Amino acid sequence: MIITSYFPPEIGAASNRIYHLAEGLKEDYDVSVVTPLPNYPTGKIFADYKGKFSSKTEENSIKITRLWIYASVSKNKFLRLIAMLSYSFSLIWFFIWNKIPDKVIVQSPPLLVSFTCMFFLRSKRRKLILNVSDLWPSAGLELGALKEGFAYKMLKKLEAFNYKKADLILGQSNEILTHIKTITTAPKMFLYRNFPEIEFPKLTEKESSHGKIKLVYAGLLGVAQGIYKLCNEIDYDTIEFHIYGSGAEEEAIKSLIDYKRELPLFFHGRVNRDELHKALLNYDITVIPLLNRIYGSVPSKIFEYAKLGLPMLYFGGGEGESIIENNKLGWVAKEGNYECLNTTLRSITTEDLKYSLKKAIQDTAKLKFDFKKQLELLKKEL
Repeated sequence: MIITSYFPPEIGAASNRIYHLAEGLKEDYDVSVVTPLPNYPTGKIFADYKGKFSSKTEENSIKITRLWIYASVSKNKFLRLIAMLSYSFSLIWFFIWNKIPDKVIVQSPPLLVSFTCMFFLRSKRRKLILNVSDLWPSAGLELGALKEGFAYKMLKKLEAFNYKKADLILGQSNEILTHIKTITTAPKMFLYRNFPEIEFPKLTEKESSHGKIKLVYAGLLGVAQGIYKLCNEIDYDTIEFHIYGSGAEEEAIKSLIDYKRELPLFFHGRVNRDELHKALLNYDITVIPLLNRIYGSVPSKIFEYAKLGLPMLYFGGGEGESIIENNKLGWVAKEGNYECLNTTLRSITTEDLKYSLKKAIQDTAKLKFDFKKQLELLKKEL
């Protein structure tokens, strides 16, 4: 059983990661997924599920149970807490009335939801696998979403409890596993990168529009990504900038485009993943930004774009930098330094972004970012 707060039809790295994990494990296990009624990133229950208290379906031989949640993306911390508590209470109700398998994978964060699972499902006869994709609450502190105080200290206690009760911890970065080892060394640990399971597209030579480099960003338009600030700070002399996605900054970006019509800045909205992959093949380079460097975070876009053969400009610091540099996937600009970002952009020419670079990036992905190989190693640990 996989317990997660995000799952398709929701978009984003978290739902994609869990979907591919479930698909990969079903060859050897009877896999079930427990997740809320879909609501992310809009904060509203999707139309097909409105009015339902729960939903049970079977999709591609995976049993999916969707539970009630008070959906919200409000910046009000009290409302966000209610949303997490509502899903936690739904999970407790589910645990009471349903048989739980002897192997359970729990997604963390959200921290309160993962704590609910680790607390109520702890048993010597059951194997609990904690899949840690971000380090909360420390990441919240770095993002400015949390402040040090009583609430932060309580969250740190929940974090430590979760780690200590796990039999196996999956971390998506070496930084995550290093952090966890400062709290406990009891559980086994496994580096489980967010490698996507997608087809390798055939690459072709493409010419840039009007001699300008076609730069693209695709993903969530949230506070952590800082795309609105990027739109204001970036130097458009040698580039045109295209944006795909949705999120909290969407309206601000649209307003900026309407206000500064002279800028080569384009917003394409949200498209499904397959359409997005086809669209991305038309661009020269992508930017992967984080407004602030978040310890433990390695954007999954790195591995996805590598499979597409799309060169990257990484602007987020941390472990992601070394992955880009060590594997020659593109360029790195110092996080938070827009002058460095623009200097790096101006140094990149259309000649640099030729077919041979894209092919080399894709070949690296085939060799080093293989989802199936990683999954087979994980199965041995399960």
